[in-house]
Amino acid sequence: MMDTQALKNDIRKKIFAKRKLARNVGDTTETVLLSSFLEDFRGHSVAGYMPIRTEIDPLPAMTEMSCYSKVGVPVIQEMNKPLLIAEWTPSTEMTEGQFGAKVPVSKNFFDPELLIVPLVAFDRQGGRLGYGGGFYDRTLEKLKMKKPVLAVGFAYSCQEIEQVPLEMTDQSLDFVITEKAVLDLRSKP
Repeated sequence: MMDTQALKNDIRKKIFAKRKLARNVGDTTETVLLSSFLEDFRGHSVAGYMPIRTEIDPLPAMTEMSCYSKVGVPVIQEMNKPLLIAEWTPSTEMTEGQFGAKVPVSKNFFDPELLIVPLVAFDRQGGRLGYGGGFYDRTLEKLKMKKPVLAVGFAYSCQEIEQVPLEMTDQSLDFVITEKAVLDLRSKP
């Protein structure tokens, strides 16, 4: 029987290949459902992310949201620590951060009410598989200790799997938004 880490690594390899194909055939409508979803959160603080590798790109929706709300992006301060969220607008001066993600040069940190989370794989029970660093799990845990925060996964529909192998430290998603659907996972089956 495969251990949890080996199983997660196997899933990552398979989903990376699927995600790359989805990214290659992607079009400009990928963020339509994310933008529509975020309309209900105008005036609330939101954190998105700067896409790396073949991640689905939330920047068009983040740009729209920045007209109505405080928007931020994650910044890695240290390994094995939660992310900090730095304020971002489309005109923010950016620099290269860890793992190739851009980060704001000037860092005005805040705690968002809604966190758009990149992922490798997801399931309909709210499970999320990331890259394995635990950054988003630690961040969600820290934020939820302070106040309610909504965790919204953003992914291609091909990244859905039957069941994500979970560990005690994994944080659940409240929603997953793909190019095809908005999945409300708060009342999981």
